Amino acid sequence: MSLNLREHSKQTNKRLLVGFFVLVFLVGDGLIYSLYGKASALMGLICLLGAMVPVLGVAAFFWVLEKVVKGRDG
Repeated sequence: MSLNLREHSKQTNKRLLVGFFVLVFLVGDGLIYSLYGKASALMGLICLLGAMVPVLGVAAFFWVLEKVVKGRDG
């Protein structure tokens, strides 16, 4: 039985990213809801989603860049 460390690393990074978003959105916004109420939790959710726009833009840029570089190499 062989262990592919690159695949294991990719899988671990994906799980960490999903866990991070679960903590930020569910736990973080849940705490806002429990402490300050429904309207504040909605505003917190809007702010979190708004903050994701530049993050997703940078991630998309690097994804496209990776595809271009792999296309030139191979």
